[in-house]
Amino acid sequence: MIKKLYIYLKAHKHIAILCAVLTSLEVLCELFLPYLMSLIVDNGIANENLGYIVRIGVSMIFLATTAIILGVFNAKNSAKVSQIFAANVREDMFSKIQGYSFSNIDKFSSSSLITRLTNDVNVIQMTFMLSLRLLIRAPLMLIFAYIVALNINARLSLIILASVVALAGTIAIILPRAGKLFQAVQNKIDNLNGAVQENLIAIRVVKAFVRKDFEKKKFNKANDELMGAAVKAGSLVAVVMPFMVLVLNVSVVAIMWFGGNFVSTGTMQTGELISFVNYIMQILMAVMLFTMIFVMITRAKACAVRVLEVVDTTSDIIDETPSSTTRIKKGRIEFKNVNFKYNTQDEHLGAKYAGEYVLSDINLTIEPGEFVGIIGGTGSGKSSLINLIPRFYDTTAGDVLIDGVSVRDYTQTNLRNGIGMVMQKNNLFTGSIKKNISWGNDKATQEEIEEVAKYAQAHNFVTGFPEGYETVLGQGGVNLSGGQKQRVCIARAMLKKAPIMIFDDSTSAVDTKTEAAIRESFYNDFKDSTILLVAQRISSVKDADKVIVLDDGKIVDVGNHEKLMETCDIYREIYESQVEGSVA
Repeated sequence: MIKKLYIYLKAHKHIAILCAVLTSLEVLCELFLPYLMSLIVDNGIANENLGYIVRIGVSMIFLATTAIILGVFNAKNSAKVSQIFAANVREDMFSKIQGYSFSNIDKFSSSSLITRLTNDVNVIQMTFMLSLRLLIRAPLMLIFAYIVALNINARLSLIILASVVALAGTIAIILPRAGKLFQAVQNKIDNLNGAVQENLIAIRVVKAFVRKDFEKKKFNKANDELMGAAVKAGSLVAVVMPFMVLVLNVSVVAIMWFGGNFVSTGTMQTGELISFVNYIMQILMAVMLFTMIFVMITRAKACAVRVLEVVDTTSDIIDETPSSTTRIKKGRIEFKNVNFKYNTQDEHLGAKYAGEYVLSDINLTIEPGEFVGIIGGTGSGKSSLINLIPRFYDTTAGDVLIDGVSVRDYTQTNLRNGIGMVMQKNNLFTGSIKKNISWGNDKATQEEIEEVAKYAQAHNFVTGFPEGYETVLGQGGVNLSGGQKQRVCIARAMLKKAPIMIFDDSTSAVDTKTEAAIRESFYNDFKDSTILLVAQRISSVKDADKVIVLDDGKIVDVGNHEKLMETCDIYREIYESQVEGSVA
């Protein structure tokens, strides 16, 4: 684990080394102070030598000031290198997540990934910062202070040794149990973040259905579970501190008792006893620091496991020919004996898909420039089918080819650059409408943006805003209606002017007149592109060159509207139910 995390520090290890040097010098300065104090008591005060007292006092001030300066520089550098370390970890995690396939993303909840990128990394960063100071300071202080104390009085040093052993035993018993508890705390933070994220995203739905009280209960449950896990972990760790204070006080009393006897018998000087007490305070403080940092390391270890789980997850969609320069040109699509099921480890997909084929025996050819409709009931496999084309998932068996080349033989960049896509969920980003549309082509001119907005029937409502195309959208495009969001997303896909364009139920929120105008642009303005339109309404696909009818993950028929009305019972039933519904 340490080796894996070290790579994020490697380029700045000189700062970490500097922190170690500064800490060592700071400890040496502090170690001399009790010794100098004993000299003042035993030599200066005992002999009433004011000049000696002043000289040693000035030396103590110099050493104390030096220790403070070293401490300040050390704190500054440890904070700097720990922030660089954390930034590198977050950057690598985010980059990894961007390279995930849909299957990889299914394994993590978004709230868990957010927690890992923020809270978990922050815990590791804080632990690393303190470790640069305390993991060096504590052992140096412990070892050198004990050596000096041993030289002052070997018998009294046995009390220190017994105290250290007692504290070390307590730490060894408690900390292993704390690790599992801290892991539970981080998981509860995931749950809390999930409840908050879900509520804020769907806040309008919550208000519409007056579910405020239900959401409060759900949040309170997650919050109480986090509190319970944190209290349980904190209570276990809290046992350590009172015990350490007890050991510290008992040790001081024992040393004062036995040391006082040594002073009264003349086997030990008063100044030596004072310095000895200071050294035992330094030793036991070092042990307390050890305990504190090990508690933090225990929690940081739990966080590091979660962070490295993200970093070590390898995308199951990789470029099998990374040097390939093949690009989509014509847009001919072919499915050959395709079977597909979701990874059974994708827990977030639910039991419905666990090990079951969602697509079976798919054989299909779509010629360049064809307008193809895809229709079928809910859960029939429509979205799964089109997700195989840009290789969001890999087929379980069989192959998908574009222009006669397997999608596996394209690089993901070249493959997806050749496909314009609008998914079921309309995702817009914070920023202007112009920037959202230009996601399809960030080099597009204003004229090109307005052109595709007209094709998507978005131009009129966009220009109706006071700021026009510079209108800033809130998160997820909350200040647009559902139909407006769909039209902006369609414009974004159109701007790519890709050989293949896929629309997954992307006109469901617009009226039939607007939808007809959008379809008209497909025929007239994108007639060279292969267009796949997933739809629920027969009216959306009845004029397509051919319609693919799916049922239970299988193609039951393919043909134009007239043919399917004659030969396909499922298609005819859908048509008749919609016609009757519109008449009613």
